[in-house]
Amino acid sequence: MPRSDTAFLFDLDGTLVDSVYQHVLAWKEALEREGVELAVWRIHRKIGMSGGLFANILLRETGLEITEERLARLRKWHAEAYNRQHAASAIRPLPGARELLDYLTAQDIPWAIATSGRMATAAANLEALGVDPAKVHVVTRDQVRHAKPDPDLFLTAARRLGVDIHQSLVIGDSVWDMLAAQRARSLGVGVLSGGYGRGELQESGAFRVYDDPADLLRHIDEVAARN
Repeated sequence: MPRSDTAFLFDLDGTLVDSVYQHVLAWKEALEREGVELAVWRIHRKIGMSGGLFANILLRETGLEITEERLARLRKWHAEAYNRQHAASAIRPLPGARELLDYLTAQDIPWAIATSGRMATAAANLEALGVDPAKVHVVTRDQVRHAKPDPDLFLTAARRLGVDIHQSLVIGDSVWDMLAAQRARSLGVGVLSGGYGRGELQESGAFRVYDDPADLLRHIDEVAARN
């Protein structure tokens, strides 16, 4: 049995891996192929939610018809563009990410990864992080009915770990992570490494905010329950 009653449920992009802006540019390329021109900042504000919901909202805002065929094209083009960028720019773990996961493992504190990305894009990030989904609980968009800001990803991760979601911490970089944490009735911990501001994360429910995984590890006693 783990020594801690607290489980850590991590988002992936912008929380453990420095990949948010590559996702932004990949979505921009996919949208432009579909004839949708949007400023980069507008795309960034929606990164972290479900890709399908993301595309739905952007298409609705631009007045374009939302069809399953169009959504499927956008997802496909986004994955292709992101994986090209991943290969070209060698996306890396954020500072302290591997060390934080190693610490939790060494301390018998359960942890899992729950990402709004599909495995088509998450696989490369997990590899960069050194996480084998055959050995670690990883929940992707492919495996749940709804993604963030709905709580399904984190509820599923807690269930697979065999822990109480109400005793779990959701670690994320976006307001969508914090909203999902609230809906799951768990505590949200924010990191600034995805580009959202401290105030935004706190207003969305984060009870602590750290710079990045390294900063969280330095302050781990503030959030990790001890028996």
